[in-house]
Amino acid sequence: MIEMRSLPITFSLLWVVGSIGGYQYSQQKDIPPAVAVPVLLALLVELSLYIALAFPDLRERAGRLGYGLPAGMTASAVVPYLICSMAGTFNWQSLALLAVLAAAASWWFVLLPRRAAVDVGFLVLMAGVYLAKPFRDIYPPPVEQLRIDILGQLLWIRLGVAAVLLIRRLEGTGFGFLPEKREWLIGLRNYLYFMPLGVALMYGLEFASFDPAPGWWWKWPATFLGTLWVVALAEELLFRGMLQQWLSRSIGPRSGLVITSLVFGAAHLPFREFPNWEFALMAAVAGWFYGRAFNEGGGIRAAMAAHALTVATWRTLFR
Repeated sequence: MIEMRSLPITFSLLWVVGSIGGYQYSQQKDIPPAVAVPVLLALLVELSLYIALAFPDLRERAGRLGYGLPAGMTASAVVPYLICSMAGTFNWQSLALLAVLAAAASWWFVLLPRRAAVDVGFLVLMAGVYLAKPFRDIYPPPVEQLRIDILGQLLWIRLGVAAVLLIRRLEGTGFGFLPEKREWLIGLRNYLYFMPLGVALMYGLEFASFDPAPGWWWKWPATFLGTLWVVALAEELLFRGMLQQWLSRSIGPRSGLVITSLVFGAAHLPFREFPNWEFALMAAVAGWFYGRAFNEGGGIRAAMAAHALTVATWRTLFR
């Protein structure tokens, strides 16, 4: 549980560390200040909005805003874009598309009834947009050496999490940014169960081989934390917190676990090139262990731990 008194400390650290890191990066990549400043400011604003979801008191207050909540969520998508566009990337069509996508995610559970089909439709919307990668066009690089579509990806994850938690008010997800000790242990155990099978599959499918990246020892924790708090949090909330929970109640825990794992694997087919069957199979098998961690932990935080451990290991030690 993250308490409100840590809010100013959290945001202060984010802005100080982010500003220093952004300055160092812009110097290394020779990015002009006219580009670096608005891009960094937009990123810090987006990260601040995302991290705000970690505070239960803020989520509770936002949930009492009524129609102001989806309206504010939609507007919050436009603000970082307008800041970033000061780097010379503004486009009316991109702004309109971004607003439409944000409105669809923000108003989905307001305008549609709370039914299983509506929940599944929301999953399709979130996954479809994420896999279609429209943010590469909405956020074109202001300079050749700087990709900024991460702003759109963070936005889309933030809106999805906010819609599920604050508007849909889905119960039983165990949402949180930091797993507790028991959840860490469950996640670690399922990660260790998966690794021998995962490595065997990796070599059998010729998907990758052991080849540690230069500086893997510091890239591993950075990759782990980034995955834990962004990718794993979002994917586990949608796939395990929503889909697996719904399927388990409808057709039973075992069938729900299997089907969710297969759907999770299928969502990875577009990776690098479509169809990437090898990666889809790897993801489906890993997803089974993530789902197992979800069932054992009673929420997504144990699954997040297993997910982040797996991704960090794969990205830094295997290529």
